[in-house]
Amino acid sequence: MARLGVNIDHVATLRQARGGQDPDPLAAAVLVELAGADGVVVHLREDRRHIQDRDLHLLREIIRTKLDMEMAADETMAKIALTLRPDLVTLVPEKRQELTTEGGLDVLTHKERVQQIITMMHDGGIPVSLFVEPDLGQIKTAHKVAADFVELHTGRYANAKRSKEADAEFEAITQAAKLAYKLGIGVNAGHGLNYQNVKRLTHIPEIVEYNIGHSIIARAVLVGLDQAVREMKALLG
Repeated sequence: MARLGVNIDHVATLRQARGGQDPDPLAAAVLVELAGADGVVVHLREDRRHIQDRDLHLLREIIRTKLDMEMAADETMAKIALTLRPDLVTLVPEKRQELTTEGGLDVLTHKERVQQIITMMHDGGIPVSLFVEPDLGQIKTAHKVAADFVELHTGRYANAKRSKEADAEFEAITQAAKLAYKLGIGVNAGHGLNYQNVKRLTHIPEIVEYNIGHSIIARAVLVGLDQAVREMKALLG
């Protein structure tokens, strides 16, 4: 069975909307673990729009499964990660105005900087995943810079309006996953995945983990966090 990492950023988004203390991402982390999630994912953004530094430090204390810290390929963030010591760091692109991460990290263009951050993380004993497009060139470069994992960006697959388009994206994800596996890189996937579109991807055996946030938190508003996580976990089975 593939593993499920639940991104709890949107719990913090809701809290920050009022600037108070509720809902608490720490409570959400405990609940998703109890519901069977295999890890908790949080993105510490430069503008601190949702998850705060305090959240991260408290999450590090309470999470018993796996803490995956998403961050920009940036030295300031790298120093925070080295202090925090998450179980995995996922390097993602970051633009100030975007609502959510748009597209994968261009490892080909930013190879030297990505390599520098990966070396810093490895020196601190922290494995690194790169959030990349399902593109063979990106996978080969991820291997060259010694990434431990890639997280394949599934946004175009998830947003495809026509079945022909979805089929083409599914094929790209399949080929990228196969190549990464062949090169000895662990394969994760995420972005835009929901209760309708995730099942098809489970037919790609190389993908070992799915990182899903928005659709789970959105469903949790209606059915509760425990049930929302259990339903997603069942789909991955």
